[in-house]
Amino acid sequence: MATDPTSHISQGFLRSVLESDGKYMSVAEPILQCVQIKPLGGGQGGMERYRVVFSDMLNFVQTMLATQANHVVYEGKLQVNSIVRLKQFNANVVKGKQILIILDLEVLEELGQPERLGKPIALEPKLDEVAKPTSMSTNGFYGTKEPKQESHSQGLPARTSRPMDASMAHVHPIESLSPYGNKWTIKARVTSKSDVKTWHNKNGEGKLFSVNLLDESGEIKATGFNDQCDMFFDTFQEGNVYYISSPCRVQLAKKQFSNLNNDYELTFENNTRVEKAESQSDVPQVRFNFTSIGNLQSIEKDAVIDTIGILREVGEVSEIIAKTTQKPYSKRELTLVDNTNFSVRLTIWGTAASSFETPLESVIAFKGVKVSDFGVRSLSLLSSGTINVNPDVNEAHVLKGWYDAQGRNDQFTTHAVAGTGMGDGTGRQDSTKTIQAVKDENLGMGETPEYFTVKATINYIRHDNPAYAACLSPDCNKKVIETEDGWRCEKCNKTHAKPEYRYIMSINVADHTGQVYLSCFDETGRIIMGMSAEQLMELKDNGTDKEVYQEATGQTLNFRCRAKMETYQDQPKSVCSPKCC
Repeated sequence: MATDPTSHISQGFLRSVLESDGKYMSVAEPILQCVQIKPLGGGQGGMERYRVVFSDMLNFVQTMLATQANHVVYEGKLQVNSIVRLKQFNANVVKGKQILIILDLEVLEELGQPERLGKPIALEPKLDEVAKPTSMSTNGFYGTKEPKQESHSQGLPARTSRPMDASMAHVHPIESLSPYGNKWTIKARVTSKSDVKTWHNKNGEGKLFSVNLLDESGEIKATGFNDQCDMFFDTFQEGNVYYISSPCRVQLAKKQFSNLNNDYELTFENNTRVEKAESQSDVPQVRFNFTSIGNLQSIEKDAVIDTIGILREVGEVSEIIAKTTQKPYSKRELTLVDNTNFSVRLTIWGTAASSFETPLESVIAFKGVKVSDFGVRSLSLLSSGTINVNPDVNEAHVLKGWYDAQGRNDQFTTHAVAGTGMGDGTGRQDSTKTIQAVKDENLGMGETPEYFTVKATINYIRHDNPAYAACLSPDCNKKVIETEDGWRCEKCNKTHAKPEYRYIMSINVADHTGQVYLSCFDETGRIIMGMSAEQLMELKDNGTDKEVYQEATGQTLNFRCRAKMETYQDQPKSVCSPKCC
């Protein structure tokens, strides 16, 4: 005889969790029914989020799946009407609605997917309980309240004889933090700590520092300004684990200053509590999401990624002067390779550059590097990024084994950006193609380049960095670096008073059959924009270049293209380089 699912449901549990001031039903792992699943779309980094409604036959509430629990959806286990056991979750109130953050659950497939059980009604939130989020886990008893002695009106507490771990029995995961919960404590490892930075402007002056915090659910940035900078800078040490308790402001993240996959960030306040945890081993060391060097060509310019490789070359330390602050900065260029047989140049800055002593052929993992595109794909370590030498991760062991076995003797390719097309005096007769025909015929996928002409209309021109500062020496055209003495070309070993700007543009063109992106250099850029790159950059500096792009967009031109096969991560791809004719 089949088991009756209703006998397993923890009836009344949802109300006891969300309306009973912490006196919850003593159910070790409550069993509920899933009545709705709704995808919310990708967040930062493209991670899908899911809103799930659960019922206990009497009431139903909205919940949010933590990303580490998404696998039950991806694997097809969690369906509407499934019966589930909640193994770890967090109760919170978001925008006036009762929300459970589901951290871990088990689908009880043996109970099937019966039609909706009972006649559940929505559980209305109690406004007087909005500020009472409580973390729950099967590691403790659900009826335990947060200790009243944890007053949040106190400053940084003195160390007591009572272990901090015991007083922090209910720890919230970083992923559950939002601006709508007042009382919380997280336990997190400092994976990165900045230097103290100062600023001076018309509104006054100040200072700040920041730390990146990590737990099993995710990462978040926290910043201390002025008094909080003085209060907490010496407290936090990179690599250590701390308890951090509200009051501490949770606000929308300023993505231009952070490389973390979190929509929120923290700002320390006067009464924020911080204390080093006695247990340091139960929090992850670091979280990586590696992009291989061979896959860099498929990554958007200015994207922030993690990467890992073998240190092949180390350049000398050099110094540049920042345009905005006129302060000197140290820089050093490293060359990394990996088992995709590609290499990349990676620039590190400041004290990381001047103190870099890692031996050649070490495995290095970088967290928080920005993808650049000046002739070739390159990387730059952000100020919030980190360097990990010979990390104890599987990717590092694989790379080390490959390099010792064969990689040391391999040849490596850089990600060169497609150049302008060919000369006109070759005697070649190029056939006219539609964009769809180019794709259907797989032009450029053979061993030698193929040439064709396409008549197309310009849909879009990328505005950011349309040109680069080039060397003035004849037949050089290499990128130059601004120094205190002028603009220096490393290839020519010369310094010029000023550079020559040259186009390096990406455009999208279309005909009646389809669209394609083309990469253009200086000659093609001049025809498209109707002016030199020097003139365009002057307009850009004055903020008056918008009309030029508007006029250039919509032109219909004949593009004489070269299609050539390039391989990224063992996947062949045809790259088209145009020349207007």
